[in-house]
Amino acid sequence: MRDTILNSLDLTAPPDSLSDVGQALWWLKKGDFKLGQSWENAHEICQSAEGTKSYDWVHALAHWIEGDMGNAAYWYRRVGETRLDTIAAEWDKLTQELE
Repeated sequence: MRDTILNSLDLTAPPDSLSDVGQALWWLKKGDFKLGQSWENAHEICQSAEGTKSYDWVHALAHWIEGDMGNAAYWYRRVGETRLDTIAAEWDKLTQELE
């Protein structure tokens, strides 16, 4: 998934070949891990399947990017994961572990 995302960031939308979770991760990377429309797109995807671990884990990352650490911590607890040291490292981990 990671290579597909990185090789398609010049597009205006994520490739259809990515799963919904992959598309959320694509939007977060496309938006350079900042708030804005790309973040909103990713957040909407995460909310669409709340209660599914992969979606909730990306949801945690989205709230970390937002700077809402209380909300991010809530989502990390829900999925039973602890975050890494940086947003970029966490994104890398997610793109390697999720499909």
